[in-house]
Amino acid sequence: MLMTHEKQTGFDQRLADEEATLALGARLAPCLVGGAVLYLHGDLGTGKTTLTRGIMRGLGMNGTVKSPTYTLVESYDLPRVTVYHFDLYRLADAEELEFMGIRDYDLQGAVIIIEWPELGKGFLPPADADIEIRHAGEQRRLTLTPSSERGRALLDCLQQHSQQHSQQHQQQQ
Repeated sequence: MLMTHEKQTGFDQRLADEEATLALGARLAPCLVGGAVLYLHGDLGTGKTTLTRGIMRGLGMNGTVKSPTYTLVESYDLPRVTVYHFDLYRLADAEELEFMGIRDYDLQGAVIIIEWPELGKGFLPPADADIEIRHAGEQRRLTLTPSSERGRALLDCLQQHSQQHSQQHQQQQ
């Protein structure tokens, strides 16, 4: 069961399991516009890559979404938007982003999802929204905090999609 607590300043939701995380990612996907930058925070195993898989499925990707832990970045050219998924967990120094050519990526107009953004500080575009996923017993707790106008629009859209999802879920019961 999903429990949602919505606030004007952020979005907070408990996620019962992996399926709930994928579903939330799918609800978030239609809210993402080109140029959106998401920072994903959380310990190992909290579901950052699972959330990204849900987003990718929601954007129409049918193939495998690989964790870019060893490659640092995976790019996906989808019909609606290009997505860059960065996982900076293995980054030893933020300057490595410069060496790997982060400035050569065409990030304008793309959706950018960055796991472990604190490791790339100073070399990354600013976040439109910070998403924190943390352990809450056997469940997870996801908090989305906007940090720009685009992030606030994302928050509004996600809240609308979540309300619709809750209403549909209640009608099915």
